[in-house]
Amino acid sequence: MVFAGSVGMKKTAHMLLLAFAVGTGGSLLSSCASDPDIDITKLTVETDPPDVLYNQGLANLNAGEVTEAGRKFDAIDRQHPFSEYARKALVMNAFVRYRQGQYEEAISAGNRYLGLYPESDDAAYAQYIVGLAYSKQIPSVTQDQRASAKTIEAMQALIDKYPNSEYVEDAQQKLRFARDQLAGKEMQIGRYYLERKEYLAAVTRFRSVVERYPNTNQVEESLARLVEAYYAMGLQSEAQTAAAVLGHNYPDSQWYADSYKLLQTNGLEPRENSGSWISRAGKKLLGV
Repeated sequence: MVFAGSVGMKKTAHMLLLAFAVGTGGSLLSSCASDPDIDITKLTVETDPPDVLYNQGLANLNAGEVTEAGRKFDAIDRQHPFSEYARKALVMNAFVRYRQGQYEEAISAGNRYLGLYPESDDAAYAQYIVGLAYSKQIPSVTQDQRASAKTIEAMQALIDKYPNSEYVEDAQQKLRFARDQLAGKEMQIGRYYLERKEYLAAVTRFRSVVERYPNTNQVEESLARLVEAYYAMGLQSEAQTAAAVLGHNYPDSQWYADSYKLLQTNGLEPRENSGSWISRAGKKLLGV
């Protein structure tokens, strides 16, 4: 496949394009040249049927002429809004906008398609494009993570509504990355509070990572930071429980080694309190 989501042009489409260009092009130009009232720059747009415009758009995509392909698909939407090719052109337009880096336009076109044709064969692809467009806007963890949340929403919708789609596997990867970003943002804020010795606020952030994002790569550090914060607050049982859960899931972790060492400074060791929220959350972590 030359571009994502397209089934490509069939042989008949190639023949149609060739027949149109060779069989009608000369006669159109010759007739136009003899009629001063016809604007030949607009004639093709006004007379091309939707199937020809659509196949021209596909041909443009195959040739790497993305902008021109977008014009063809736009023309179908304007001139033949109730045709089957208008439906096909809409989802391809979403793809074109995505390829051009016009992510908000791609999202708008994808959502419009889903609103009009939620049960069509291309609905999963439209949903996928929406998710991809959001994922391309995910910034570093130091910035606002609304795009990450939107990516999760869009990709989860794809997985839930179209579980047999060929796009599910990549959607799951994009979803995991977005969740890692959200967890990373929580960790950044939590570390900020911890440095300022605002321990309760720090615990709230680290707890959010453990409970809301248990399958991310941020959990290991979040448990260690909970040990640190609870220990500083004098909540020894919670600190010991966090260390025990950390050691159970990541026994070879440097974070666990550091947490164990911290507890030992006061003669303590990891010990799990089954009544703690940390113990309950620990059962959902990776490796349990």
